[in-house]
Amino acid sequence: MADTEAYVSKVAPVLSVQRVDKRYPNGTVALEDVRLAIEPGEFVSLLGPSGCGKSTLLKMIAGIETPSHGHLRWWGQPLATLGSPGRRMSMVFQEATLMPWATVADNVRLPLDLAHVPRREADARVADALAGVGLAKFGNARPRELSGGMQMRASLARALVTEPDLLLLDEPFGALDEFTRNRLDEDLRALWQRRGITVVFVTHSIYEAVTLSSRVVVMQARPGRIIADVPIDDARDAVTGRALERDDAWRVSEPFIRHCRTLSELITDAHRASHANEPSEVS
Repeated sequence: MADTEAYVSKVAPVLSVQRVDKRYPNGTVALEDVRLAIEPGEFVSLLGPSGCGKSTLLKMIAGIETPSHGHLRWWGQPLATLGSPGRRMSMVFQEATLMPWATVADNVRLPLDLAHVPRREADARVADALAGVGLAKFGNARPRELSGGMQMRASLARALVTEPDLLLLDEPFGALDEFTRNRLDEDLRALWQRRGITVVFVTHSIYEAVTLSSRVVVMQARPGRIIADVPIDDARDAVTGRALERDDAWRVSEPFIRHCRTLSELITDAHRASHANEPSEVS
């Protein structure tokens, strides 16, 4: 386990969250004193129970929500600097949110059309994005013709087509069956490794967090705050010393089980602490 601030390097991080609070008008404190730094190329999962502010924090990172106190920096600068070279961000939501009347290719092309990218260049980027998520043969299909997993692949392709440097995902595979979810987790990690992008991923699943992440940030509710920042080291081949692929074999390895146990204990302790802070009923 490591202190969050230990990850701040001499170079400005991709993302810096500095003493951020979020209080809603009804008095609900969604986040309190959140501090987080994410370096280029990291895959960081936000893990915690419902109500701990994971999605709220992700929306702040995306610029959808604003903090009540504190501030965020992207590459050392305010959000307004995004859009310049090396400053692109995309987000994938819990649902695919595809236009049902449009083809998969048209759905994926949408952000390029909005940015007025020339059609020939846009078509090439759409084809590359679809191939990258395993949908090369489905560009002319409509969303209703795709399974839930394939729809999420299309949503991921739409996020990747802009060639982002920072990819945000708000529990995109949570509604899928375990087999499909494991496959998409493996594909997402392969995309991350191949493209070298920085990823922030929200999940309720300890197993998913350990499978995907280079770090897992554990959050506690009432109010939402970070209680642990856990680096995930890989199992290594006894002969070559190389890190093993995070596949089915990884999910039964000793390091995987150890990380899951550590995170499970942290979540259990956080859950108990949250309930201990609740006011008791008065008879």
